[in-house]
Amino acid sequence: MKIMPKYKKKLIESALGKIECDLAIENANILNLFTGEIYKGDVGIYDGFISHIRVNADEVKIKAKDHYDAKGKYLIPGLIDAHIHIESTMMTPRNFAEAVIPNGTTTVITDPHEIANVCGIDGVKYMIDNSKDVPMNQFILAPSCVPSVPGKENAGAEFQKEDIEEILNLDRVIGLGEVMDFLGVINNDKRMVDILNLVEEKDLFIQGHAPYLSGKDLSAYMCAGPTTDHESRTAKEAVDKMRVGMYVDARDSSISKNVEDIVNGVGKFRYLDYLTLCTDDREAEDILENGHMNDVVKSAIKAGMNPIDAIRSASLNIAREINIRNLGAIAPGYVADMLIVDSLEDIKPESVFFRGELVAQNGKMKKDIKQKEFEIENINTVYADNIEENDFKIKAPIKEGYVKTNVIKYRSLKSSTTDLVVEELPVKEGYLDISHDPDLKYVIVINRHKGFKTKGYGVVRNFGTKEGAIASTVSHDSHNLTICYDNPKNGHIVAKDLIEIGGGISCSKNEKFVEHLSLPIAGLLSKKTCKELAEEAAKMKRVLRGFGLIDIKNPLLRIATLALPVIPNAKMSDLGIIDVLNQEKVDLFLDI
Repeated sequence: MKIMPKYKKKLIESALGKIECDLAIENANILNLFTGEIYKGDVGIYDGFISHIRVNADEVKIKAKDHYDAKGKYLIPGLIDAHIHIESTMMTPRNFAEAVIPNGTTTVITDPHEIANVCGIDGVKYMIDNSKDVPMNQFILAPSCVPSVPGKENAGAEFQKEDIEEILNLDRVIGLGEVMDFLGVINNDKRMVDILNLVEEKDLFIQGHAPYLSGKDLSAYMCAGPTTDHESRTAKEAVDKMRVGMYVDARDSSISKNVEDIVNGVGKFRYLDYLTLCTDDREAEDILENGHMNDVVKSAIKAGMNPIDAIRSASLNIAREINIRNLGAIAPGYVADMLIVDSLEDIKPESVFFRGELVAQNGKMKKDIKQKEFEIENINTVYADNIEENDFKIKAPIKEGYVKTNVIKYRSLKSSTTDLVVEELPVKEGYLDISHDPDLKYVIVINRHKGFKTKGYGVVRNFGTKEGAIASTVSHDSHNLTICYDNPKNGHIVAKDLIEIGGGISCSKNEKFVEHLSLPIAGLLSKKTCKELAEEAAKMKRVLRGFGLIDIKNPLLRIATLALPVIPNAKMSDLGIIDVLNQEKVDLFLDI
């Protein structure tokens, strides 16, 4: 696939010098990602595409309407994010663009499965419409797993082959989003087989999601069609995947910092064409303070990568991964997305060019991104009504005594990986009572989508809070109303709050409301700018750290993965406890 120029004949003529270019970037040290060279030259741009690169001083200078003097600084390709969910920034696509473009990100490959799980195809269309005309490429992937695991959770939509086909025909959709139902894939589940065959027949990109897969299971997964994975957490996992020809999207999100381990594993290889970089889930405060893909490149360099290889992993390698043949490098016929930088080791763009237009300079936007209004932004999607305090009591199978209980236990405060352990817990007056142990918390997942009344109950250990309740509608991936609480009163308070404001994150303590972060668009997004949202999020984090989430890098997102039944080993859903690896619902109580 190529991004086609509108005036190809004139592009050719501008390359030959027969007509003027729109812009010539002169006196640059050009980074060539095909050869690894850096050399002095000028770049001619016509209608958003590179027409010619002048490297011979004896050659006549490029004729152009406008000229930009790079003053000997480096000219590198615009950076690409191999895998992101823009919803995880909590910003709209327009505000996201305004935040990341000055950091040098000119392209993202975004899977809008977060909002799709809430609003269905209308949510995908919103992300496309909201990002229309922004000065960056926001390429969309059709969400493959809505919900992430059918039958184990209920979302606001359930995509079948026909829904995927409809999305694939929308503007800027280039393939299939991360295929999270890896067990369904390797077991030839009909729904997944039909979807994968549809996309393969169209010869489109298929993004993978394969945590811990190895050996025959990994081979089976690749045979089914996915070609990438962003879930590698160890050097060995990355090595195993790259050896079988899978693109490894090394992740540097606000929670998962996997770049160092992955680089330590695969950095010894002769070829690094299949190493790419991504953010996956990076929040507004993180972007504001540290940057976006420029920060991920910096992490790769710190881990030992050559700067040129690191930049290549955030540009040309990704363009090849998604099969766009004229993106991610500085060459004739390529899209003119480029950065002027002082240093390759610490990318802080002086200038950002998108399609040959100067769109950002010295950390600020030069091109205005106008705000737009959309009907979907005004819909309250938290349909969980008639919730009473009694709904937060967990009824036990006995009146008094102790009962064997399946407890979800976090391995550490820095990990989203959990295990299922059995504990004998007290029962008083017919209800589970964990008031004796501050490390235990009740969990309820309330389906908040139209047409559902389901509630799943559980108990979690090592969540991190010592008291109070936290509720969130940001609860990957079905984004049901998930609440972790110490007593029914606190749980009820935060549930009522989020129902009223249309979603977000809320907390209560001592049976009183404390604070919330409002996310009224699908219960996931805010219309506020990156700076405004970062300030609100920082305030909310301070409050949550006061609840005991001190050692957790991002206390906002601690609860977000508690109900994600594709991340090992035990998670919650609106149907109850899910054994992730066996994809089975597990009873809360044993031997009853």
